[in-house]
Amino acid sequence: MGHGSSKEDSDHDVKEEEGSSSRVSRLKKKLHLHRRHGNGSTTSSKLLSADDFAGIAILTLSRAEMKFKDKWMACVSRGEQTFRTEISDQTDKPVWKSEKKLLLEKNGPRIARISVFETNRLSRSNLIGYCEIDLLEFITRDSGSDLEKFDLLDPSSSDIVVGSIFLSCFVEDPIETEKSFARRILSIVDYNEDGKLSFSEFSALINAFGNQQAANKKEELFKVADKNGDGVVSMDELADLLAIQQEKEPLINCCPVCGEILEVSDKLNTMVHLTLCFDEGTGNQVMTGGFLTDKQASYGWIFKLSEWAHFSSYDIGLNSGSSASHIVVFDRRTKRLVEELIDGKIVLSMRAIYQSKLGLGIMDKGAKELLQSISEKQGRQMSSTESAKDIPKFVEFFKDQINLAEVKYPVEHFKNFNEFFVRELKPGVRPIACMEREDVAVCAADSRLMAFKSADDSLRFWIKGRKFSIQGLLGQDVCSSTFIDGALVIFRLAPQDYHRFHFPVSGTIEQSVNIPGCLYTVNPIAVNSKYCNVFTENKRVVSIISTADFGKVAFISIGATMVGSISFSKKEGDYVKKGDEFGYFSFGGSTVICVFEKGAIEIDEDLLSNSARSLETLVYVGMKLGVSTKNLSENRLPKLESCNLGD
Repeated sequence: MGHGSSKEDSDHDVKEEEGSSSRVSRLKKKLHLHRRHGNGSTTSSKLLSADDFAGIAILTLSRAEMKFKDKWMACVSRGEQTFRTEISDQTDKPVWKSEKKLLLEKNGPRIARISVFETNRLSRSNLIGYCEIDLLEFITRDSGSDLEKFDLLDPSSSDIVVGSIFLSCFVEDPIETEKSFARRILSIVDYNEDGKLSFSEFSALINAFGNQQAANKKEELFKVADKNGDGVVSMDELADLLAIQQEKEPLINCCPVCGEILEVSDKLNTMVHLTLCFDEGTGNQVMTGGFLTDKQASYGWIFKLSEWAHFSSYDIGLNSGSSASHIVVFDRRTKRLVEELIDGKIVLSMRAIYQSKLGLGIMDKGAKELLQSISEKQGRQMSSTESAKDIPKFVEFFKDQINLAEVKYPVEHFKNFNEFFVRELKPGVRPIACMEREDVAVCAADSRLMAFKSADDSLRFWIKGRKFSIQGLLGQDVCSSTFIDGALVIFRLAPQDYHRFHFPVSGTIEQSVNIPGCLYTVNPIAVNSKYCNVFTENKRVVSIISTADFGKVAFISIGATMVGSISFSKKEGDYVKKGDEFGYFSFGGSTVICVFEKGAIEIDEDLLSNSARSLETLVYVGMKLGVSTKNLSENRLPKLESCNLGD
């Protein structure tokens, strides 16, 4: 009898445990189902410190007024995240009322780019207008209206207005955050939908939180929560319990939505994670996330099908350059990811040539000479008067990456395509960081930058050519042993960029050496190829600049496919100031590399950090690059407060 009774009790306990486990499993499944697509874990949004926390903002895209009727969609891009609204009805006054909660950090990404697209469900949608908003500035301004109106600018010319958008942004009150979180949980766990939790519902919720200590005293916690003693827990009572326990002994060890283990001692980050993960909002439609760039968010179903079938992919890092069909870079000015535009057919051709032994074998059998011939022929064609007709098409294709308002002369001024390609900019549009300090180096070109403390680092994170070396890059006539373990900075110019390059440091041009070679493309597809040695085999000019603060600096101008000519505005013996123009590349993509002597420069940490992720940083002429270690070693750190990294 005794044993039988014990077995029955044991069976009862097992069934009860299985039933409880089943309820928890169903609850977690339900939580995942209620999670909006792409909201994702907030791991990447984790704060560095409580001092950096500026609040959780609710950004709402309410509506827009456009100049023609279409079906419209809007995207919000900030940092490494992009979110999109649903597509509106056919109208010139789309209404979205779509919102997203965003973590604001005092030293984090603060510029949100709002892009409005006319949609194409088959392929890529068409960008019509955009605006950029400093969120930290926006939430602190006084406004008498809930909604503010912003002009939408033409992507190809920022002085043309193509529409307007109405939006709001405010920091959510912490008490409301807690109530929103409790309301969200309650709506999911409340099986009978009476707005209250019974003990069994409350018990399943506590189990889902992953805190064993809390699970062992569910009855006690239920009594604490049930303040009025009516045998159920209301939304307000649940919010109060979560707030009280968060200060004393947090209940939640595991996010019930994404399953991430939370650090109990890190109360602020736990609150941020849970708030963003649930993203309950105020009842408006929550924007869809999971995108890296607004371009990716704007693609239609054909692209999504190709992505699903692995013909196309989005990623950052080395694969983005070598095998993916989209190049994603980090814009240093806006602190967000952007997609580099490149024709899909060209991508496939480059991958066929540069990512295979067969392709490079063909190159070795005479195609190198063909590239040289094509580049020379293309150069002549781009200098003909007939080529001027290609300028508007070029500007239209790169309309959100070429700002005509910055160009010194109007498009009509240019007599051929090459004149436009080597266009000058208006004075002052590329300010030089810390101009008065010659111990601060600046970026040499509008470009996608990779920076490394040594050539060895560049081989680990970026350059995959088997024969790359500093000696091979500089050539025997120039290479010095002091350059061997020095810092290496690569400035890759894309066709849409401003193609004049400038001096990163002040000094005297001591020597210039022409090194003949091939004209491989400098696209990451080739640079990341283990079968190709772009930088050491391409045609290039190596210039040595003698400086007071950095020692000798090697400046290498590298030709590429379609770049038959590199022109210089300075010569040997000239003394130059940082920011001065050094020369320009004719039509095509091209690259500048700077090599510093070992230990001569301390490169800015954000540039090194991105490069260690194999992520190129989009920079502009004059942005701060790094500081001479001469001052650092003499304990005379330069005062850089006035130096703006992004200007």
